[in-house]
Amino acid sequence: MSHSGARGPVRLILLAPPWYEVPPAGYGGIEEMLAELCDQLIGFGHDVTLVGAGRSATGARSHSTYDKPQGERIGESVVEVAHAAAAQRVIEELRPDLVHDHTLAGPLAAPARPVPTLVTAHGPVNQDYAMYYGSLGSAIGLAAISHAQRRTAPELPWVATVHNAVALHRYTCRSRREKEDYALVLGRCTPDKGIDTAILAARAAGRRTVLALKCSERGEQDYFDAAIRPLLGPDVDYVGEASAEEKTELLGRAGCLLFPVRWEEPFGMVAIEAMACGTPVVAFRRGALPETVVDGVTGVLADREAELPAAVDTAMELDPGTCREHVCRNFTGETMARGYERAYLSFLDRVRDPVEHGPHEHAGRPASLSRP
Repeated sequence: MSHSGARGPVRLILLAPPWYEVPPAGYGGIEEMLAELCDQLIGFGHDVTLVGAGRSATGARSHSTYDKPQGERIGESVVEVAHAAAAQRVIEELRPDLVHDHTLAGPLAAPARPVPTLVTAHGPVNQDYAMYYGSLGSAIGLAAISHAQRRTAPELPWVATVHNAVALHRYTCRSRREKEDYALVLGRCTPDKGIDTAILAARAAGRRTVLALKCSERGEQDYFDAAIRPLLGPDVDYVGEASAEEKTELLGRAGCLLFPVRWEEPFGMVAIEAMACGTPVVAFRRGALPETVVDGVTGVLADREAELPAAVDTAMELDPGTCREHVCRNFTGETMARGYERAYLSFLDRVRDPVEHGPHEHAGRPASLSRP
């Protein structure tokens, strides 16, 4: 039986950013979750079209605004705007029941769209983003990726909170005996990721650090040269940007993931990817990390930099199977897709009959995750 309910399948357009393929060949957290969401929704019986850039390897019908993904042009606003404009033509032609928008510029077109738009906010909802989404008002519904993200701007038109997810079949859980004695740092090479802090913490714990960093943008290169290169040495292996296959291999063999971000991380896909591989996470107790990592069970959450070396030692003794089980209970594609399915149906009900169903819901008490 389809999960789409008595009203039948929903005709959806999922709008991806123009930077990477879906799923991505390497870096691309949004594209990773979008690939899984597409396939899960199709499995539920919904009619899904994906609009992105380059090829798509999902089960959805696809439309590409660019022949190739535009990752090398990240930061050029014209790419975002051109992508949104081209996507608008597809939306007007297909006229789905709902657009699920994962882009930055796309929501600007929502007031002119012939159908409702649900926007997932993938970044921090700081002052600028709060003004942006708030100014769009009733033209959009908004989905948060964590309760922490949503609490920063409770006045916005939130429809739901849906955690990101991973495709479990792409991640192999390794036992503690199969793991190596290194701490992995994986992601964008930016100051807010705390990469220099991670190196120093692993060094103080007497552990080797493996750095797998996306360092393709000018700002990322400048940060690497200024803050990371001086810290390289015999106990630090820099392997560059990892492909999808290399990423899962590095995560699987790591003793722990070091993720001491310096900002209010709205989710942190790499944390659930690590735990899916049976690799505990060491991070600060801030942002969405307390929602995704069970302190002392699937990782260690620190309050100060001085606590990180001991946290690394503790994390490397935690049970990989318990980490994997936590992801299986809370961060699967099916769980994510069920959450978005409920959001779609609820949002469509509100749009069709705002008197009966009322305005967008406001941030309430966070739902509890299932704990190992």
